Amino acid sequence: MMRPVGRFGYITRSEDNIRPANSGRRSWMSAALSLALAVAVPAFASPASAEKLTIWSGWPDLAPFYKRVGDQLKSKYPDLEISVEAIALREHEKRLALSLPSGAAGDVIEMEVEAARYLEAGLIPEPPASIVDFVKANYDMTRVKTAMYEGKIFGVPLFQGQGALFYNTEMFAKAGLDGPPKTMADYTAYAQKLAQRDASGVPTVSGWSLRLSGGGSGIAEKYWTILYNHGGTLLEEKGGKWRAAYANAAGRAALKQYLDNVVVYRTVTPEMKADAEAFELGQTAMFIRESWVIGDVAKKAPNLKYATAPLPKGTLMVPVDLYVPNKGPKSQIAWDFVQKANEPENLLWLLENTAWVPNRKGLDYSAVLKKIPQLDAFVNTPPGHVFFTVPAISPASEILTRLAARLEKAFTDKSLAGNDAAIDAFLKAAAEESDKILAREDLLAKP
Repeated sequence: MMRPVGRFGYITRSEDNIRPANSGRRSWMSAALSLALAVAVPAFASPASAEKLTIWSGWPDLAPFYKRVGDQLKSKYPDLEISVEAIALREHEKRLALSLPSGAAGDVIEMEVEAARYLEAGLIPEPPASIVDFVKANYDMTRVKTAMYEGKIFGVPLFQGQGALFYNTEMFAKAGLDGPPKTMADYTAYAQKLAQRDASGVPTVSGWSLRLSGGGSGIAEKYWTILYNHGGTLLEEKGGKWRAAYANAAGRAALKQYLDNVVVYRTVTPEMKADAEAFELGQTAMFIRESWVIGDVAKKAPNLKYATAPLPKGTLMVPVDLYVPNKGPKSQIAWDFVQKANEPENLLWLLENTAWVPNRKGLDYSAVLKKIPQLDAFVNTPPGHVFFTVPAISPASEILTRLAARLEKAFTDKSLAGNDAAIDAFLKAAAEESDKILAREDLLAKP
């Protein structure tokens, strides 16, 4: 679900309504970037109006949800005009990078873990005490970490991306498989049975669609999920700092699983259609993805017979939080919008109509699950199932993006297949790069 913004420093705004930046971290933006912002920001500026609220989203499928919330808010603000500007996530992150330093962002904005860099720079004001109390009362604090900085809450969680297995039940039955794989070893064994090939042995339907290409941090995020289910993790925290933790047996097992499926058994190839598209077209038997796929299948392949299942040990969770980036006459309306969006009725509508899983605790999902049983693997995970997230540190995106570039090449490298020593050397070099990035930011933990 996360995309890189790039490594930026940001000028701290001097208004008294923004908290001071942490000046001890690092120096910020160059004069050249400041000039670029001065030129680019007007394109994002909204007309000043106390009764117009602009919502910035990186998920176009959420536009109807935000419009619904805005319509409800008109009972309190009859003359309120809501403008929802929902664009592709990568473009959304670019406009945030350009607009937040000058105070020209939307009145309500979405951010994932990349919020850390803006919070560190002092570009997001603290919310009213009533909002902080609302968050503490209605959310598990493990879901709030990405919206916090130095122990303070700055945003309100809305929904989260989390992984589960999607599998084609007809293909499973045809292969004689009763139910989903239970262990990571099962995943590869199932993939071998499920892959379909032409007369020459070329796979035409992948047994397990893996994230093998596409650039960006998503490749590393998916690897991290498989790594976790092999008993490892990508980054580990020690004393408030971090270090790479994947150059070990678990990291080797995870990378070997990719190599076994791509190079050794060829249950999937980079040239094949992948992800939700392949699943909806009947060109893969199973894959791991977030809950949004349920809504996508309903639109594009309504007759597809499929089920979902939780992963063996746990999954990466990426919370999406709402922020009000400016104080002023509209900030109270903006916070009212954020709270309205998080009312139980609206969150259940969000789940049913987009399949994104709300962050708020205490919701009754039973009515939605009767209509969409595939959501059960996302909202009713088994005891002991662990949700982990990308640490809320400014270089997280860079670490993931650089690792992803290495992994994309490694997944098809025949010299690594069956060669533990070569795999270990690859992981050691990648981990050293991750640690160098952490050291540069004074975030590297001691061994």
